[in-house]
Amino acid sequence: MSEILIDHLLNTAKTIAIVGISNKPERDSYKVAQYLQEHGYKVLAVNPLQTGNTILSEICYASLSEARQHSGLSIDIVDCFRKSEDIPEIVQEAIAIKAGAVWMQLDIVNEAAAEQAQAAGLQVVMDKCTKIEHKRLHQIS
Repeated sequence: MSEILIDHLLNTAKTIAIVGISNKPERDSYKVAQYLQEHGYKVLAVNPLQTGNTILSEICYASLSEARQHSGLSIDIVDCFRKSEDIPEIVQEAIAIKAGAVWMQLDIVNEAAAEQAQAAGLQVVMDKCTKIEHKRLHQIS
């Protein structure tokens, strides 16, 4: 995916679901979610192991469907902090809730899931970090 499309996604997105968010501040998923919150995005926390707990002042949901239903918000980007083999299930749910994009974090690549998402009309980013790309876009060091 080109920088132009990534920049467009980051400039137009309002709500980002962080799938696989950790409640541990030292984990990348926590740091990225915190950064995105600090830069004006509404973050929805998704991690079935943390359901009902609060992470970064957000209630944690078991699934994207639950996050969409309870928040009442459309999800612009599904930001995935899960293993590549877990992505197809996330993509199916992202399609079901009519998310705008599926974003796989650094070192996460699943071509078949990406093709499925694109065929359903979702934008796809693989092997990129939302925080790093946002910093590049806004020239933040």
